[in-house]
Amino acid sequence: MKVTYNWLKDFVEIKIPAEKLADKLTMAGLEVTSLEGRDGDFVFEIEITSNRPDCLSIIGIAREVAAITGKKLKLPVRFLAKHPIAVTRHPDFQIKIEDKKDCSLYNARIIKDVKVSASPDWIKQRLELVGLRSVNNIVDITNYILFECGEPLHAFDLDRLNGDTIFVRRAKDKEKIITIDGEPRTLAPSNLVIADKEKAVAIAGVMGGKDTEVTEGTNNVLLEAAVFNPVLVRRARQALGVQSESAYRFERGIDLGIVEFASYKAAQLIESVAGGKCTVVLTSGMLKIKPAKINLESGRVSKILGVNIPPPKIKKILEELAFKTKINSKKKFEVTVPSYRQDVKLEIDLMEEIARLFGYENIPSQLPAVKPQLTQVTARDFVLEIKDILLGLGLNEVITYNLIDSDLLTDGGQERDRIIEILNPLSKEQEVLRPALIPSLLRCIANNLNQKQEYVNIFEIANSFSWSESLPKEELFLGIALSGVKSWLLKQGLIKDEVSLLHLKGIVEALFGRLGIKNYIFQAEADSLIIDIYVEREKVGTMRGLRREMLDKFSIKNKEVCVLEVSLERIFTFGRLKKEFLSPPKYPAIARDISFILRDNVLIQELLAALQEKGKPQLREVKIIDYYHGEQIPPGYRGLTISLTYRSDERTLTEAEIQPTHASLCNILTEKFQAKIR
Repeated sequence: MKVTYNWLKDFVEIKIPAEKLADKLTMAGLEVTSLEGRDGDFVFEIEITSNRPDCLSIIGIAREVAAITGKKLKLPVRFLAKHPIAVTRHPDFQIKIEDKKDCSLYNARIIKDVKVSASPDWIKQRLELVGLRSVNNIVDITNYILFECGEPLHAFDLDRLNGDTIFVRRAKDKEKIITIDGEPRTLAPSNLVIADKEKAVAIAGVMGGKDTEVTEGTNNVLLEAAVFNPVLVRRARQALGVQSESAYRFERGIDLGIVEFASYKAAQLIESVAGGKCTVVLTSGMLKIKPAKINLESGRVSKILGVNIPPPKIKKILEELAFKTKINSKKKFEVTVPSYRQDVKLEIDLMEEIARLFGYENIPSQLPAVKPQLTQVTARDFVLEIKDILLGLGLNEVITYNLIDSDLLTDGGQERDRIIEILNPLSKEQEVLRPALIPSLLRCIANNLNQKQEYVNIFEIANSFSWSESLPKEELFLGIALSGVKSWLLKQGLIKDEVSLLHLKGIVEALFGRLGIKNYIFQAEADSLIIDIYVEREKVGTMRGLRREMLDKFSIKNKEVCVLEVSLERIFTFGRLKKEFLSPPKYPAIARDISFILRDNVLIQELLAALQEKGKPQLREVKIIDYYHGEQIPPGYRGLTISLTYRSDERTLTEAEIQPTHASLCNILTEKFQAKIR
């Protein structure tokens, strides 16, 4: 938002230099991003946050300047009227609003016998300083009032309108209009338009039509001032790819209380600059404005801000900002909020206003009191721990978008029955909220492989979205994807290891072990490429190898891809981040190895669990230390070597004590699992 120093002086007496005023505005929350001296004036460029549409005008900034400097705001009597002054009916002209939710107020003035020509120099200069080019005196005056009052206006050539009625309605399907920039545009029923009895003549709040624009041949003008639904204006602007100063303000909300004054002031300017006479004033919609009221306690102000501000000072600050205050008791106020302050709705909003006018620099800085509390492990703690574990295992974290295109879901093999679709996507790439992480990770894998990477190992922790019992559901998931061949250079030479489901299984086991999750199993489905993960008999995730048909859709050639998806919200209940440290054993252990051949269809996890149970209490650990497939192993079999560790907490075990236990474990291998000891 650009404003000029001299233009501000029309409404408030400013005696401080422009540089100092810029500093004061910035400290009060209106950041001045640049200050430039031009043509005997100063141009302020101010960053206006989206919650302060009242500051998108010279008058709005002047209010802030008056409050900051303690000067009186100079506004016309007509501006200070409680309600708009308007004629609601006229025999020669009518306004018909199809839906008052689309347009809450519409003001029209008919000004006849105008002379369209170049604008006076003083109007041209002010518009040029704030970044607008001069068109003609009528159009320039509408732009002038837009910047001065914050109310967008539009002038129609009255003689080029068909009929004696203005309609505010939704556009017909595929209705056509040529806007004032000369571009033909096709409208949709979601677009709000201004129309005569035959066709649309303007896109409401966005841009006027070419057929009814004011030109040098215009004699009679219809001046429009209105309040349109911000959502409709924004959607129309996005759909049509149009940007305008009017739309920028309508999207953020227009003050109902400024509409009639802006129209009146523009009509006065037109009569003085372009001649003519206002013959009709017509208003339709909401005329009365019910102000919001908020109760404020001065004691709470001091408590929240951390500084004692006396009630008289609070009252003075609020009244300088045009809030009306009524004292209910010694320390309680009833504050009436002006219509243009749409951002002030709660007591805390008033406190923010008091703080910025009191001066943030006047509020003492102090450290907050630290109250020791019991540490509670939260979901965030689990997420941070999981990230640390996976990074330590050598994986790389990626961050992808929650909004994806529907084609990605199809290519990623995801069902579409519970997908949450976006009604008004900004682009094709943002059509749906993803129901799973795997499609996004696959695209990331493909991009990395295209960069000639031989090995890609990535993970992501993010939410997935779906419908559950007609309600949207959001759930936190961990996704992992591996692809390619990992290489190690050892003394024996270069070793290459192609990724498989065993790599994912190892990652899960390491992760669950660090998180303190026990009693988990991997259960293969009929399709050996899909393995479900269960904890305490509850399914928490799935890992699978992807088929070639799916990989081809992502242009992944000659590479295998394995993926994992685990619901973190389900495993949080089983995890324990609290660590318990045990004393090192007093007595040494005895280790024994067993090498054997085992059928491929026997689950190793069941075998290890059976050995662990049978070997109690002497057997403390059992693990696989070698795995072999080769010519010496018959087809359908695999060679394994397991290491068994025996120990006692009471004494050093002897060979004679562990031999019976070791023999019984060998019997389990041969009798229960039909293993052949080598």
